[in-house]
Amino acid sequence: MTQIITFSADKEFASKLESITRSTGYENRSRFLRDAALAYSDMINQGDLENMEENSLVEGTLVIYFQHESGKHLEKYRHMKEINIHSYHHSCLSFSHSCVDTMQIQGNVSVIRSMVYGIRQTPGVDKIEFISSPKRDDGCC
Repeated sequence: MTQIITFSADKEFASKLESITRSTGYENRSRFLRDAALAYSDMINQGDLENMEENSLVEGTLVIYFQHESGKHLEKYRHMKEINIHSYHHSCLSFSHSCVDTMQIQGNVSVIRSMVYGIRQTPGVDKIEFISSPKRDDGCC
């Protein structure tokens, strides 16, 4: 059952909200606000990698954009025994002239944090991001 929730906003915010909604590909402001609220809640409740408890177990997706010649320096991270790598994928992106690796990983926060710091220091790495998975008590898998 759908429930309508309303809130007040000044004209400037309402205009920005419409612009953000369209620019992010949403056709429906309600869906944008729902997804934004859920993402914000995840960020606050679970936090990002920097704010998670060091000894807790986390899983998610690691995304690394880098120059092709740097790939040989990144290989050691794909073989870390302290991290469980569920899957790994490599792509060469011709438009941006970048390579991208994605890894679905699970491990201790301190180890993953250390891994991210090490990769970030690797010459030729343009961008790295760890996206932690949402935590649920039940569901698929």
